[in-house]
Amino acid sequence: MASPFPGMDPYLEDPRIWSGIHSMMLAAISEQLAPILRPSYFVRHEERVYVMTEEDPAFHLLVPDVRIIDRGRKLAAADVPQGAVAVTQPIADHEIHEGSLKVVDSKTKDIVTVIELLSPTNKVPNSLARANFLKKRREIMATDAHWMEIDLLRDGARTANLPGVPRTEYLIYLSRAGRQRQPFAWPMSLRKRLPIIQIPLKGDDPDVPLDLQSALDRVVERGSYDLENDYTQDPIPPLAPETAAWARERIAAWTPPET
Repeated sequence: MASPFPGMDPYLEDPRIWSGIHSMMLAAISEQLAPILRPSYFVRHEERVYVMTEEDPAFHLLVPDVRIIDRGRKLAAADVPQGAVAVTQPIADHEIHEGSLKVVDSKTKDIVTVIELLSPTNKVPNSLARANFLKKRREIMATDAHWMEIDLLRDGARTANLPGVPRTEYLIYLSRAGRQRQPFAWPMSLRKRLPIIQIPLKGDDPDVPLDLQSALDRVVERGSYDLENDYTQDPIPPLAPETAAWARERIAAWTPPET
Protein backbone atom coordinates (compact mmCIF):
# COMPACT_ATOMS: atom_id res chain seq x y z
CA MET A 1 0.00 0.00 0.00
CA ALA A 2 1.66 3.23 -1.20
CA SER A 3 -0.20 5.48 1.23
CA PRO A 4 -1.27 5.13 4.86
CA PHE A 5 -4.70 6.50 3.99
CA PRO A 6 -7.66 4.53 2.59
CA GLY A 7 -8.71 7.27 0.17
CA MET A 8 -7.28 10.69 -0.56
CA ASP A 9 -3.86 11.33 0.96
CA PRO A 10 -3.87 14.80 2.60
CA TYR A 11 -0.12 15.09 2.08
CA LEU A 12 -0.76 15.33 -1.66
CA GLU A 13 -2.67 18.60 -1.15
CA ASP A 14 0.48 20.63 -0.55
CA PRO A 15 0.43 23.44 -3.18
CA ARG A 16 4.15 22.88 -3.76
CA ILE A 17 3.47 19.49 -5.36
CA TRP A 18 -0.15 19.81 -6.42
CA SER A 19 0.60 20.90 -10.00
CA GLY A 20 2.31 17.55 -10.61
CA ILE A 21 -0.50 15.63 -8.90
CA HIS A 22 -3.03 17.56 -10.98
CA SER A 23 -1.39 16.74 -14.31
CA MET A 24 -0.86 13.08 -13.48
CA MET A 25 -4.39 12.69 -12.10
CA LEU A 26 -5.93 14.03 -15.31
CA ALA A 27 -3.74 11.63 -17.28
CA ALA A 28 -4.79 8.68 -15.08
CA ILE A 29 -8.48 9.57 -15.48
CA SER A 30 -8.06 9.86 -19.24
CA GLU A 31 -6.27 6.50 -19.45
CA GLN A 32 -9.04 4.84 -17.46
CA LEU A 33 -11.91 6.31 -19.47
CA ALA A 34 -10.47 6.09 -23.01
CA PRO A 35 -10.90 2.33 -23.60
CA ILE A 36 -14.40 2.34 -22.09
CA LEU A 37 -15.56 5.22 -24.28
CA ARG A 38 -14.34 3.83 -27.63
CA PRO A 39 -15.51 3.97 -30.34
CA SER A 40 -18.33 6.46 -29.76
CA TYR A 41 -16.31 8.93 -27.69
CA PHE A 42 -12.76 10.00 -26.94
CA VAL A 43 -11.08 12.06 -24.21
CA ARG A 44 -9.03 15.19 -24.81
CA HIS A 45 -6.96 17.43 -22.57
CA GLU A 46 -7.47 21.20 -22.76
CA GLU A 47 -6.00 24.22 -21.00
CA ARG A 48 -7.02 27.64 -19.74
CA VAL A 49 -4.14 30.10 -19.97
CA TYR A 50 -3.99 33.44 -18.17
CA VAL A 51 -1.52 35.74 -16.46
CA MET A 52 -1.56 36.27 -12.70
CA THR A 53 0.07 39.27 -11.03
CA GLU A 54 1.43 39.76 -7.52
CA GLU A 55 -1.73 41.65 -6.58
CA ASP A 56 -3.90 38.57 -7.08
CA PRO A 57 -5.06 37.02 -3.75
CA ALA A 58 -4.05 33.56 -5.01
CA PHE A 59 -0.52 34.61 -5.97
CA HIS A 60 1.02 33.12 -2.80
CA LEU A 61 -0.10 29.66 -3.90
CA LEU A 62 1.95 29.67 -7.09
CA VAL A 63 4.74 27.13 -7.36
CA PRO A 64 8.15 27.63 -9.00
CA ASP A 65 7.36 25.61 -12.14
CA VAL A 66 4.88 28.14 -13.56
CA ARG A 67 6.05 30.03 -16.61
CA ILE A 68 7.40 33.54 -15.95
CA ILE A 69 6.58 36.30 -18.42
CA ASP A 70 9.65 38.05 -19.80
CA ARG A 71 9.27 41.82 -20.13
CA GLY A 72 12.67 42.34 -21.67
CA ARG A 73 14.67 43.78 -18.78
CA LYS A 74 18.33 43.38 -19.76
CA LEU A 75 21.40 42.97 -17.59
CA ALA A 76 24.34 45.29 -17.96
CA ALA A 77 27.48 43.64 -19.32
CA ALA A 78 29.32 44.44 -16.09
CA ASP A 79 26.76 42.40 -14.12
CA VAL A 80 27.47 39.19 -16.06
CA PRO A 81 30.13 36.90 -14.51
CA GLN A 82 32.97 35.87 -16.79
CA GLY A 83 32.02 32.84 -18.89
CA ALA A 84 28.31 33.12 -18.02
CA VAL A 85 25.44 33.76 -20.41
CA ALA A 86 23.32 36.83 -19.69
CA VAL A 87 19.63 36.04 -19.21
CA THR A 88 16.65 38.28 -18.77
CA GLN A 89 15.68 39.02 -15.17
CA PRO A 90 12.27 37.44 -14.54
CA ILE A 91 9.46 39.49 -13.07
CA ALA A 92 6.55 38.47 -10.94
CA ASP A 93 3.78 38.08 -13.52
CA HIS A 94 3.08 34.39 -14.07
CA GLU A 95 1.49 32.62 -17.00
CA ILE A 96 -0.83 29.98 -15.57
CA HIS A 97 -1.88 26.82 -17.43
CA GLU A 98 -4.87 25.00 -15.92
CA GLY A 99 -5.71 21.65 -17.45
CA SER A 100 -9.02 19.84 -17.67
CA LEU A 101 -10.56 16.96 -19.64
CA LYS A 102 -13.40 16.82 -22.11
CA VAL A 103 -15.29 13.82 -23.47
CA VAL A 104 -15.97 14.32 -27.17
CA ASP A 105 -18.47 12.66 -29.51
CA SER A 106 -16.29 10.94 -32.11
CA LYS A 107 -18.79 11.54 -34.94
CA THR A 108 -20.03 15.08 -34.35
CA LYS A 109 -16.97 16.28 -32.39
CA ASP A 110 -19.35 17.87 -29.89
CA ILE A 111 -18.13 18.28 -26.31
CA VAL A 112 -20.26 15.92 -24.24
CA THR A 113 -18.77 16.18 -20.73
CA VAL A 114 -16.20 18.47 -19.12
CA ILE A 115 -14.22 17.12 -16.15
CA GLU A 116 -12.43 19.68 -13.97
CA LEU A 117 -9.97 18.86 -11.19
CA LEU A 118 -9.70 21.86 -8.89
CA SER A 119 -6.41 23.59 -8.10
CA PRO A 120 -5.72 25.58 -4.90
CA THR A 121 -6.00 28.88 -6.80
CA ASN A 122 -9.54 28.00 -7.97
CA LYS A 123 -10.64 28.08 -4.32
CA VAL A 124 -9.37 31.56 -3.46
CA PRO A 125 -12.21 34.12 -3.41
CA ASN A 126 -11.78 37.12 -5.72
CA SER A 127 -8.85 35.52 -7.54
CA LEU A 128 -8.48 35.47 -11.31
CA ALA A 129 -8.19 31.67 -11.23
CA ARG A 130 -11.54 31.33 -9.50
CA ALA A 131 -13.18 33.89 -11.80
CA ASN A 132 -11.93 32.04 -14.90
CA PHE A 133 -13.06 28.71 -13.48
CA LEU A 134 -16.57 29.97 -12.74
CA LYS A 135 -16.75 31.69 -16.13
CA LYS A 136 -15.98 28.41 -17.86
CA ARG A 137 -18.61 26.65 -15.76
CA ARG A 138 -21.24 29.20 -16.84
CA GLU A 139 -20.23 28.81 -20.48
CA ILE A 140 -20.46 25.02 -20.36
CA MET A 141 -23.77 25.10 -18.52
CA ALA A 142 -25.18 27.25 -21.32
CA THR A 143 -24.56 24.34 -23.71
CA ASP A 144 -25.74 20.72 -23.92
CA ALA A 145 -22.57 19.44 -22.23
CA HIS A 146 -22.39 17.92 -18.76
CA TRP A 147 -20.14 19.57 -16.17
CA MET A 148 -18.22 17.71 -13.45
CA GLU A 149 -15.78 19.19 -10.95
CA ILE A 150 -13.65 17.11 -8.61
CA ASP A 151 -12.43 18.83 -5.45
CA LEU A 152 -9.71 16.87 -3.64
CA LEU A 153 -8.52 19.89 -1.65
CA ARG A 154 -9.60 20.73 1.91
CA ASP A 155 -8.35 24.30 1.90
CA GLY A 156 -10.13 27.28 0.37
CA ALA A 157 -13.72 28.16 -0.49
CA ARG A 158 -15.84 25.50 -2.17
CA THR A 159 -16.90 26.28 -5.73
CA ALA A 160 -20.04 24.17 -5.34
CA ASN A 161 -22.27 24.47 -2.27
CA LEU A 162 -25.43 22.42 -2.59
CA PRO A 163 -28.10 22.54 0.12
CA GLY A 164 -28.43 19.37 2.17
CA VAL A 165 -24.99 18.01 1.21
CA PRO A 166 -22.92 17.02 4.29
CA ARG A 167 -19.75 18.95 4.93
CA THR A 168 -16.86 16.59 4.19
CA GLU A 169 -13.21 17.05 3.31
CA TYR A 170 -13.73 16.49 -0.42
CA LEU A 171 -16.56 16.85 -2.91
CA ILE A 172 -17.56 16.02 -6.47
CA TYR A 173 -20.17 18.15 -8.18
CA LEU A 174 -22.01 17.19 -11.37
CA SER A 175 -24.39 19.31 -13.39
CA ARG A 176 -26.13 16.88 -15.71
CA ALA A 177 -27.31 18.47 -18.96
CA GLY A 178 -30.86 18.13 -20.15
CA ARG A 179 -34.05 20.09 -20.60
CA GLN A 180 -33.53 21.18 -17.01
CA ARG A 181 -30.09 20.76 -15.50
CA GLN A 182 -29.86 18.38 -12.55
CA PRO A 183 -27.21 18.93 -9.84
CA PHE A 184 -25.63 15.98 -8.02
CA ALA A 185 -22.95 15.79 -5.36
CA TRP A 186 -20.68 13.09 -3.95
CA PRO A 187 -19.43 14.15 -0.49
CA MET A 188 -16.15 12.31 0.20
CA SER A 189 -14.51 11.65 3.55
CA LEU A 190 -10.77 11.44 4.15
CA ARG A 191 -11.45 8.28 6.14
CA LYS A 192 -12.98 6.36 3.25
CA ARG A 193 -11.97 5.10 -0.16
CA LEU A 194 -12.61 7.52 -3.01
CA PRO A 195 -15.78 6.42 -4.84
CA ILE A 196 -16.51 4.97 -8.23
CA ILE A 197 -18.53 7.71 -9.88
CA GLN A 198 -20.56 7.79 -13.09
CA ILE A 199 -19.58 9.95 -16.08
CA PRO A 200 -22.65 10.95 -18.13
CA LEU A 201 -22.66 10.75 -21.90
CA LYS A 202 -25.00 11.71 -24.72
CA GLY A 203 -28.69 10.90 -25.06
CA ASP A 204 -29.58 7.37 -23.99
CA ASP A 205 -25.97 6.16 -23.80
CA PRO A 206 -25.37 4.75 -20.31
CA ASP A 207 -23.03 6.46 -17.89
CA VAL A 208 -19.52 5.02 -17.66
CA PRO A 209 -17.72 4.35 -14.34
CA LEU A 210 -14.68 6.24 -13.16
CA ASP A 211 -12.78 4.69 -10.26
CA LEU A 212 -11.20 7.73 -8.61
CA GLN A 213 -9.28 5.69 -6.04
CA SER A 214 -7.69 3.57 -8.72
CA ALA A 215 -6.67 6.74 -10.59
CA LEU A 216 -5.15 8.28 -7.46
CA ASP A 217 -3.29 5.09 -6.53
CA ARG A 218 -1.80 5.05 -10.01
CA VAL A 219 -0.60 8.63 -9.57
CA VAL A 220 1.02 7.89 -6.20
CA GLU A 221 2.76 4.81 -7.59
CA ARG A 222 3.92 6.39 -10.85
CA GLY A 223 5.07 9.58 -9.16
CA SER A 224 6.62 7.78 -6.15
CA TYR A 225 4.88 10.31 -3.92
CA ASP A 226 5.09 7.87 -1.01
CA LEU A 227 8.85 8.52 -1.11
CA GLU A 228 8.46 12.30 -1.19
CA ASN A 229 5.79 12.73 1.46
CA ASP A 230 7.22 13.28 4.94
CA TYR A 231 4.69 11.56 7.17
CA THR A 232 6.61 12.59 10.30
CA GLN A 233 5.38 16.15 9.74
CA ASP A 234 1.87 17.61 9.62
CA PRO A 235 0.35 17.89 6.13
CA ILE A 236 -0.17 21.22 4.38
CA PRO A 237 -2.82 22.43 5.04
CA PRO A 238 -3.02 20.91 8.56
CA LEU A 239 -5.82 18.57 9.59
CA ALA A 240 -8.47 19.31 12.18
CA PRO A 241 -7.36 18.06 15.65
CA GLU A 242 -9.65 15.00 15.77
CA THR A 243 -8.78 14.01 12.23
CA ALA A 244 -5.08 14.62 12.89
CA ALA A 245 -5.15 12.10 15.75
CA TRP A 246 -6.77 9.54 13.46
CA ALA A 247 -4.17 10.26 10.75
CA ARG A 248 -1.28 9.77 13.18
CA GLU A 249 -2.70 6.37 14.13
CA ARG A 250 -2.94 5.40 10.46
CA ILE A 251 0.63 6.51 9.80
CA ALA A 252 2.00 4.70 12.87
CA ALA A 253 0.37 1.43 11.75
CA TRP A 254 1.46 1.82 8.12
CA THR A 255 4.21 -0.25 6.59
CA PRO A 256 5.87 1.65 3.71
CA PRO A 257 6.34 -0.35 0.51
CA GLU A 258 9.80 -1.75 -0.14
CA THR A 259 11.95 0.46 -2.33
